[in-house]
Amino acid sequence: MNEPNTVILDVRTPEEYKQGHIPHATLINFHDQNFSQELDSLDKSKTYLVYCAAGSRSSQASTLLSQKGFKNVYNLEHGFSQWKGEVEK
Repeated sequence: MNEPNTVILDVRTPEEYKQGHIPHATLINFHDQNFSQELDSLDKSKTYLVYCAAGSRSSQASTLLSQKGFKNVYNLEHGFSQWKGEVEK
């Protein structure tokens, strides 16, 4: 997670993000109507660690990123609900 060129991508809602998130996570709301276009603006050369609350949205987002040509995409299984690390608010 602390490697250069690694992006922690939170695909939850802004309300969920405000309640607590992985430090330095970038928020892109999965439910936003512009979600796909926002993914297009990301740098494909970076590694993406994707998470949501329980793993469903992040799994779908990871699949979409891969379909868009992103090569290094990892989904946090079971999502933020199972995260045992540091939390930022």
